[in-house]
Amino acid sequence: MQPLASVIIVNWNGLSCLPDCLDSLSGQTFQDFEVVLVDNGSKDESVKFVNESYPWVKLVALDQNTGFAAGNNLGLKHAVGEYIITLNNDTRVEPDWLEHLVNTADTHPDAGMIGCRICSFDDPDVIDSIGMGICRDGMSRGRFRNKRWPETRFNDVEEILFPSACAALYRRSMIDEIGFFDDDFFAYAEDSDLGLRGRLAGWGAVLTTRGIVYHKYSKSSGSFSSFKVYLVERNHYWVVLKNFPPGLVFMLPLFTLLRYFEQLRTVLSGNGAGS
Repeated sequence: MQPLASVIIVNWNGLSCLPDCLDSLSGQTFQDFEVVLVDNGSKDESVKFVNESYPWVKLVALDQNTGFAAGNNLGLKHAVGEYIITLNNDTRVEPDWLEHLVNTADTHPDAGMIGCRICSFDDPDVIDSIGMGICRDGMSRGRFRNKRWPETRFNDVEEILFPSACAALYRRSMIDEIGFFDDDFFAYAEDSDLGLRGRLAGWGAVLTTRGIVYHKYSKSSGSFSSFKVYLVERNHYWVVLKNFPPGLVFMLPLFTLLRYFEQLRTVLSGNGAGS
């Protein structure tokens, strides 16, 4: 029988993260799902480990690193579920995470995207994101990042702009209409592009705060690696050019300068990393 949900995990040299991630998936209260793991040419024995330890995982082994966007698109070709769920390899999910995601999708048929509560792997009370926000220059931000969960007040289901693809459910009917990730992004901001395309096409987006994921932030690429900085800076321009109205595109240089100024001010004041 065809599973209702397909969880796609893109892995690149993430052997140390996979046991936490896959073990937490094996213990889900909702069981009508499959796992498709796309390995982007790992050199750390990830493929051998998954084959030997998790035979229930549908493994797609590639020869090279195609990036997060293309990796998920390749995973989609092997996924059969109506609900397509992206999940970072450096995560651990609560046992009822998938149940809450699916129930929220079932009860919100106009929502093409369902997010969840993403918190720090090391400190579960620290929020990684409650959905995503976007700046005037196209740079995306995890909403409420670094806030402490006990100090916040949210409903069980909240409307959001779009979810973080670190852990998100996408309705296949939306994907069939607008497409999935843009391969050219490689990594970072591909979920901003997809989220904005979905919203512009008329699809809603909501988030279940009861579905919980713990995330090792930037484990794969490093918090401030030069490769990440390049991709983030390049891709936020692409988000603007693809999705913003002409007036905001024209103002992009000014908005970017203002953001750089604010980042510099934040770093000099010692109140944050400015990233």
